[in-house]
Formats: sequence, C-alpha cells, structure tokens
Amino acid sequence: MPLTEKQLGVLKGMIIGASIALCIVLLGCYLNPFGYQESLNRIDMLGIAILSCLIPAVFLAASIGRLAKHRFFTPEDIDGGGLAKGTKQAKLLQSLLQNTFEQTLLASIVYCAWSVVMPATWLSVVPLAALTFGLGRILFFRNYKNGAAPRAVGFTLSFYPSIIMLIGIVGVLIWRQIS
Repeated sequence: MPLTEKQLGVLKGMIIGASIALCIVLLGCYLNPFGYQESLNRIDMLGIAILSCLIPAVFLAASIGRLAKHRFFTPEDIDGGGLAKGTKQAKLLQSLLQNTFEQTLLASIVYCAWSVVMPATWLSVVPLAALTFGLGRILFFRNYKNGAAPRAVGFTLSFYPSIIMLIGIVGVLIWRQIS
C-alpha cells in the first residue's frame, strides 16, 4: 500500500529528526563538547542529569500553565476536562500537555540512567539531548495546529535522542552481562 502525502511528510520529518538525534548522541559521546572527565563521580554525573531534566520540566510547566490559563479565562472549560466537554482549544492544549508529559517523563528517566550507566566522558550527551528536547518542543508547539507532517521534526527532536540513548543504555547493560 503506497504512503499518503501526509505519511510521506511525517516520514521525512522522522528521518530528519532521527538523523539529528543520532548526530547529537554521537557528538556527545565521541567529541565530549562539555569536556567531562572520567574522574567525575556518579553523584556529580547524576547531578548533571538532574539539572538537564530542568529543560524538559520547563516545557512541562509551560504546557500545564497554558492549559490552566485557558481554563481560567474560558467559562466553558473552567470546570476542567473531567466535568466539561472541552472546547477545541482546551482539547488542543490538553493534547500538547499529554505529549509533553510523556516526553518529559521518558527523557528524565533516560537522562538519569545514562548518567549512571555510561562513561563520564559520554555525559555531554545528556545536556545536548536536553537542549535538543527544548528545540523540539518549540517546533512541536509551533507546528501542532498545522498537522502531523509539520510537527514531525519537533516531535522527533524531543523523542529520538531519548530512544537512541535508551537503546545505548540497554545495549551496554546487556554487553556487561555477557562479557
């Protein structure tokens, strides 16, 4: 079955986002742009991960705030999603919030796991992924109303670094078990 034009647009965004995500992870691992030394202890490494989690947290807080503000100033939505049908704008903001929550949770867990599993000289991946997350959320928010294809790059820039990192973590843990 051939792909629709919309599916091809999403696929293009996915390829762009995946390519950038892979470059971010490889850049962080092999070039170590933040210059983290192997002598860093696990507590310091975890501290860097937790601080990096603040970037996704800012976007989560903004998403919560946007929906709360809308509900406060919109009589049809002030009772909340559980008690009201919800206007089109409330549903849109709820979708953005839900997606951002999911992405933030995944990223935060992965950033912390990366910081305790991977070598300290690969720690630059975490703040690079967090910065990429922020850029991805901006693009995702900005392009959400335009449909799946325009928002695909934003989605993938938030999601794919976490997935590539998660695959790397699992791979290293498996390798350690079989070695």
